[in-house]
Amino acid sequence: MANNASSDASANFLANLLSTLPAEEIQFQKYWATIRRRWLPIVGLTVLSSGIAAFYSLCQSPRYVASGKLMLKMDSTSALTGLENEPEKLQALTTKSDPLSTQAEIVRSEPIAKKAIAQFKLADESGEPLSVQAFSRDLSVRQMTGTDILQISYTGDNPKRAAEIVNFVMQAYLTRNRESNRADAIAARKFIETQIPASQTAVTEAESRLKTFKENSNVVELDKEVGSTVETLTNLRQQITQTEIQLAQATTRSTALSQQLNVTPEVALTLSNLNQSESVKKARADWDQARSQLIRERARFSPKHPAIDLLRRQEAEARSVYEARIREISGNNSVPLNQLQIGETGQEQIGALADSEVNRRALASQLTALKQAEARYSSRSRQLPELEKTHRELERQRNAAQETYKALLTNRQEALVRENQTAANTEIVATADPPDKPVSARLLLMLAAGGAIGLVLGIIFAFLSDRNDRSVRSLKDARSLFGYPLLGVIPKVELSTYEEHGSSRSMQHRTVFPAQEAYQMLHANLKLLKLDQPIQSLVVTSAGRQEGKSTIAANLAVAMTQVQRRVLLIDADFRNPAQHHLWGLTNQFGLSNVLVGQVPFSAAVQQITSNLHVLSVGTIPPNPIALLDSQRMRELIESFTQVYDVVLLDTPALSGTADTAILNTMVDGALLVVRPGVVDVPNAIAAKQFLAQSGQTILGVVVNDVVAEKEPEGTFYATQADQNSFLNNLL
Repeated sequence: MANNASSDASANFLANLLSTLPAEEIQFQKYWATIRRRWLPIVGLTVLSSGIAAFYSLCQSPRYVASGKLMLKMDSTSALTGLENEPEKLQALTTKSDPLSTQAEIVRSEPIAKKAIAQFKLADESGEPLSVQAFSRDLSVRQMTGTDILQISYTGDNPKRAAEIVNFVMQAYLTRNRESNRADAIAARKFIETQIPASQTAVTEAESRLKTFKENSNVVELDKEVGSTVETLTNLRQQITQTEIQLAQATTRSTALSQQLNVTPEVALTLSNLNQSESVKKARADWDQARSQLIRERARFSPKHPAIDLLRRQEAEARSVYEARIREISGNNSVPLNQLQIGETGQEQIGALADSEVNRRALASQLTALKQAEARYSSRSRQLPELEKTHRELERQRNAAQETYKALLTNRQEALVRENQTAANTEIVATADPPDKPVSARLLLMLAAGGAIGLVLGIIFAFLSDRNDRSVRSLKDARSLFGYPLLGVIPKVELSTYEEHGSSRSMQHRTVFPAQEAYQMLHANLKLLKLDQPIQSLVVTSAGRQEGKSTIAANLAVAMTQVQRRVLLIDADFRNPAQHHLWGLTNQFGLSNVLVGQVPFSAAVQQITSNLHVLSVGTIPPNPIALLDSQRMRELIESFTQVYDVVLLDTPALSGTADTAILNTMVDGALLVVRPGVVDVPNAIAAKQFLAQSGQTILGVVVNDVVAEKEPEGTFYATQADQNSFLNNLL
């Protein structure tokens, strides 16, 4: 059962040490690990600060607190008189300011404080008048949450005096509020009265400019004129189109009749007028009668007969009258007489041609008149936008001047009303009464405040100390500092854990050891490093002393033997040998004795189990380098690898010695043990630089003595699957 418990604990530790967490949680756990490492100064400072706070609280004399309440409200007088306006409300000037907070500061202001100090003759311990700062420390003004009420409190030695001071402060604030409101109203009225004449003049000038514009532009109602102009233009253009069509039709008809009659339209008009003239008809009839009589008489008389001469003269005279009548009607148009002698049909056709020509000319005149009207309205329509723009601007100026003038008159009336008001926009909700009992020393509050201050100081001290700490503090620090593959993580094992697994801490008396799963995983990782060429020999070293390399070498040897591998563990640390102590062995003969040929290997080696042999250090030589850096040592290691599956060499720390560097050239590689909290960063960096410069073969890093709770990146689970996942991540 003990074996299973140890196995589960080790599996939990290794399986969860590198569990993936969100970056924010990892950062938080890093800080939490720092706090856990430095818990002692944090607790000390917290306790010290709490003690100081408690002592201070107990030393305070009794104090009395009197409180009253003020309610800030909107002035209702203006609303009742019909002059309500936004300035009556408490408003913030910026988005970050609070009107109630502003009023609270006014209550705590210096003028009110000085009045209270003078009224009650408040003095300090030396008898001097109390300072405003000292008075303000005892005066508290607090906004009641979710209300427009301010709670005013004063703390003093005399309960009656404390209540009187609170009431005086509230009354002084009310008086100041009323005076401030009245002063604002007077100043506003005086300013408004200086602005009214100029505003009135501006109204008159704006109206005059608008009137002049209308007269000069012939504008009565511009909006209606715009609509009517557009409508008229549309009608005119429609009439022009229709008239043009009719004119074209009349022209076509006149041309056709003119060609048919072989008479121009002008002649046709003349003929039509002649045919319709009564004087022309009578003159024509007289001429026709004279001609007829002349023809008859010629048949009776000879051409030279006097009657013929008389008739010829009468016929010529009648013709002359007829032609004169034609000229009177036709004017300058000459009309052949033969064209007048046409039949009734011809006269009808001439009349039709004349009517068509008259119609055509009338349509032409109408078209000209319509186009002239369209031109006039188009010109006006082009002027209208500019006129409209100017008209709107002048109206805006007039309206703005009128609104300003009206607002000034209204505000003057409101200011006059406010001047005569005596009410304030603040009301005393509750006056202060003398308190019956003194306030407690608030021991718990002071303890909490002192504890909080101490806790903060302790945390700051912890982080500063941790920042200045040059040691390697965690598994993550070890991995990032050295940069070698992580082959194993060995948890810290307390003494009680050793006692649970055996009556003695000697390795020889323990068949089950704590964290054996961690060593088995370390062994598995070593096997998987070089699958093609198994590791047969390696040294176990560390950057500095006290990092547990000897213990790790011993436990690793045990883990290897549990999988039926023959292991030889050699203590090659002539500076600080430890294997014979770990195993409870004698150190009469060992490695040094075998190297100098004092005893054979079989006489010096000691058997722990059938698969585990230990070769202690033996006699400490004065110059260990001479023995280790010898051909004999190289030959021994080669011979050991022929007999044993694995040869482990426990070598000195890297700092200050060259032993490990020499032995590392004779084996397959080295394991570097790092113990958080023991090795510091400078030594670790020096060791890393030494390994890099000397070309040492480092198989990987084993982090020893890891405390799970102090690791910022690890959480712990208890499944074998998580253990296998951890092993895969290491590879």
